[in-house]
Amino acid sequence: MMENLQSTTTLHNGVKMPWFGLGVFKVEEGSEVVDSVLAAIKAGYRSIDTAAVYGNEEGVGKAIAECGVSREELFITSKVWNADQGYDETISAFEESLRKLQLDYLDLYLIHWPVPEQGKYIDTWKALEKLYKDGKIRAIGVSNFKEHHLQDLINQADVKPMVNQVEYHPRLTQEGLHEFCKKHQIQLEAWSPLMQGQLLDEPTLVEIAQKYNKSTAQIILRWDLQNEVVTIPKSIKPHRIEENANIFDFTLSEEDMKQISSLNQDKRVGPDPDEFNLV
Repeated sequence: MMENLQSTTTLHNGVKMPWFGLGVFKVEEGSEVVDSVLAAIKAGYRSIDTAAVYGNEEGVGKAIAECGVSREELFITSKVWNADQGYDETISAFEESLRKLQLDYLDLYLIHWPVPEQGKYIDTWKALEKLYKDGKIRAIGVSNFKEHHLQDLINQADVKPMVNQVEYHPRLTQEGLHEFCKKHQIQLEAWSPLMQGQLLDEPTLVEIAQKYNKSTAQIILRWDLQNEVVTIPKSIKPHRIEENANIFDFTLSEEDMKQISSLNQDKRVGPDPDEFNLV
């Protein structure tokens, strides 16, 4: 049941992950990220999503230390960057992230991109499995993996990914990938759920928002949750952080859900995972 900001989905290993959280992509290290995370936790958020490449893990860690909420109540995610893929490199990168975050363990650790040209994501996954089995990570997963990357991983993995975090919004519904993930009990998670703000003036969404007396952003984020997709919108403004989370007091009708999904154009704002090889 999605009743409030602390509502969770249960991953296939039994770990509970909040349906809703704060993403800190492109949030500046220092006071900006510290203030954003503190505002989110004060507003009731319990999930914070960062990554090594974001360059703000230290600020996230500082906010966690200052927030006054027990570590056990929080769900902290980070990701291994492309340049650090490979077994030994991933172990080192994980330890560095943990040091910057000032934490003893992570709730979720993801491979940031498959980077198929490198051919390293299986070795990287083996490192995540080791860290998971050693109790340093409560759940492990991937980000930006398509069906064929996932199938390749599943074929060679001892532990199946628990989460796949991908670009997901009404212009990119990824229904085939979503079905694949459901079939394999992999929780889909949305990054860039608002398409970096490009959808906020979309007429269909504006009309639906007026009907429910909600913002366009709230409509999109509610659509995510009703599609059983974990979502982590980014904001640095406290009032927006609170507004984004105010989506548990209404339910979109089946008709409106379908109308929003029909906006799909298979359109990305980020790179195609098959082609992205930046290290």
